[in-house]
Amino acid sequence: MKRNYLLLLALLPAMASAQSKWTETQTAGFNLVTNKGGKTLAYSPASGVKILTVDGLAFKDLNKNGRLDKYEDWRLPVDVRAKDLASKLSVEQIAGLMLYSRHQMIPTIPVGPFAGTYNGKPFAESGAQPFDLSDQQKAFLEKDNVRHVLITSVQSPEVAAKWNNNVQAFAEGVGFGIPANNSSDPRNGTVANAEYNAGAGGSISMWPGSLGLAATFDPTVTQNFGHIAAQEYRALGIATALSPQVDIATDPRWNRVSGTFGENPQLSADMARAYIDGFQTSTGASEISGGWGYNSVNAMVKHWPGGGAGEGGRDAHYGFGKYAVYPGNNFDQHLIPFTQGAFKLAGKTGMSAAVMPYYTISYNQDKKNHENVANNYNKYIITDLLRNKYHYDGVVCTDWLVTGDETVINSFLSGKSWGMEKATLAERHYKILMAGVDQFGGNNDMQPVLAAYQMGVKEHGQAWMRERFEQSAVRLLRGSFRTGLFENPYLDPEKTKQTVGKPEFMDAGYQAQLKSIVMLKNKGGVLPLQTGKTVYVPKKYTPAGKNFLGIPYPEKLEYPVDLNIVKKYFKVTENPDEADYALVFIISPIGHGGYSEDDVKSGGNGYLPISLQYGKYTAETARATSIAGGDPLENFTNRGYKGKSETSTNVTDLAMVNDTYAKMKGKPVIVSVNINNPMVFSEFEKNTSAIIADFGVQGQASLDILTGKAEPSALLPLQMPADMLTVEAQYEDVPLDMKCYTDSEGHIYDFGYGLNWKGIIKDARTVKYNKVAVKP
Repeated sequence: MKRNYLLLLALLPAMASAQSKWTETQTAGFNLVTNKGGKTLAYSPASGVKILTVDGLAFKDLNKNGRLDKYEDWRLPVDVRAKDLASKLSVEQIAGLMLYSRHQMIPTIPVGPFAGTYNGKPFAESGAQPFDLSDQQKAFLEKDNVRHVLITSVQSPEVAAKWNNNVQAFAEGVGFGIPANNSSDPRNGTVANAEYNAGAGGSISMWPGSLGLAATFDPTVTQNFGHIAAQEYRALGIATALSPQVDIATDPRWNRVSGTFGENPQLSADMARAYIDGFQTSTGASEISGGWGYNSVNAMVKHWPGGGAGEGGRDAHYGFGKYAVYPGNNFDQHLIPFTQGAFKLAGKTGMSAAVMPYYTISYNQDKKNHENVANNYNKYIITDLLRNKYHYDGVVCTDWLVTGDETVINSFLSGKSWGMEKATLAERHYKILMAGVDQFGGNNDMQPVLAAYQMGVKEHGQAWMRERFEQSAVRLLRGSFRTGLFENPYLDPEKTKQTVGKPEFMDAGYQAQLKSIVMLKNKGGVLPLQTGKTVYVPKKYTPAGKNFLGIPYPEKLEYPVDLNIVKKYFKVTENPDEADYALVFIISPIGHGGYSEDDVKSGGNGYLPISLQYGKYTAETARATSIAGGDPLENFTNRGYKGKSETSTNVTDLAMVNDTYAKMKGKPVIVSVNINNPMVFSEFEKNTSAIIADFGVQGQASLDILTGKAEPSALLPLQMPADMLTVEAQYEDVPLDMKCYTDSEGHIYDFGYGLNWKGIIKDARTVKYNKVAVKP
């Protein structure tokens, strides 16, 4: 009997091994566990996490308690897991989930608002690797329980992958092992002077901007972009996209028009749907459940309920632009890209994972409580409309710095607590939570969230407030469970290098760029140009100024396009007399945002017109008294600018076109204009033979169109105004309400207009996206 017992003991390991359905392999920095017929897991041995075997399958013991909890069981539905984990978390840990880190550069920079250190030293002096965690990153991950991290710049895809692995190993070793859900603003923009070579890769695929995607009038192009960009994002360790921006661009002066899909609500809705379906949907082996999976990226659609109606075209990143106004009584139409696009996906994920409200006070649009507070604070906007009327149960995350103190009226980095400027920090957080919001953008500090929790306990009781916190926690955790981060948040840096910017992705982006360029004018069929001819390309002068963030830049005199690329198509001369054609590259007029400190210093109210023409514009027909106004830093409420003047900062672009026309003495002048906002073409159009417009492409793509390597097929996603009088007369909240410019060929630069080699494009796209208003 004893002999049989000893034999059984000897056989036990072999029997257990036979019953086990998983295997484990070691890689650099983490271990991979493969479940036969189940999920592949990854963990860092340094984190203290062990593997549990249940029913022969492997599971990560993330909270290190020696047993399988529901949230650790990858066989269970997402909501079961999320609710189990939410119920286990402390108030402090849920408060951490509600935070969203400030902008993180990898590696961090030594100075400025986003500076960081490594063991107390700047990166260059620390001896740290670029993929190491900064002191600040470790602090907000451990002390403030932050798990949503916003990434801006990365040194390289390989560094991004290694940094991700370090973040995940660190997070895995703390508390309940909740992985970091890293996010990004759009990353796939173009570098104008970059050369495209078929078969060559790049640092990341380059696509036209949102307006350019809209200009294709083809949602399948946008969905393909989302599908490819999502694979690149996940290879970089990014599981949430702070995009798309689907505000309809109803005021042409708004400085965020370039980030939209234009001003047609239906086109914007279709593009929003395609974009989000592309980003969120995983298929085949990459799918986990319900369309979500390892190639999925949570899309945070913005900005609810639409930010395109700022009074005078001013932007709410600044105190001088805090009010959105609705003189056309057209609030509901701004919801269409959300309700008919982002919330009605064609793919299995159903609706966007997250929503970001805009900074603006939607002036006099609160039909229930009649509050004029920013959308982030407004319970009617968030709960009554978004949550209840439109049944949205995803994450709602504030825009960045909405709880901060307003210190100056014209700084991008000032707090944006519009309508709540006099409230305490805790009161602002509490107001936002009670409005129905789940997360605070750009806030690494959990203390004001905890203070808000205590305010809720005092008003509603401990049980009610705990339930409110768990409700947000479940929403926030879904994004990490759905994308497989709890099972495997780690990356193979070699696979990252092979994925991000691989040749087929680069080619798809370049083909989309070609499809996004609009031909506006082609007098006498001058286009396509004959290659091998001689061209004159004038240098572009850019005066010193400040960018959108208020960061100054120096004056420059340089070629606006890479001449080495131009020389692959043409001979280049600096003497216009020798040229067959002139190629002039310009940017649409750039204004000052509608506000000037100098005007204040000279006794004015600071408010100026925003002009869409290059030359001096005086707002003689502007409204004398603004619709909205009022700010603790101002002792007046009238933000009017009637009678004041504005000149574009790049007025030299206008001179470049007209001077070149004179120098060419009747020979063709071809203009390529990069459009960020609608613009007044009357200042120079008559002096051109042809005009093409782009919304963010490589210069090479423009040259391919100009020389006929590709035929133009894009259409204007925006109206181009006849003059500034029609701009001033249009309503901030109403799309497609301007008289449009008519050029020397009799063509009207209206929404949906574009030329190909045969003439004005009329096809199924122009029929579908007409100007008929769409009911919300």
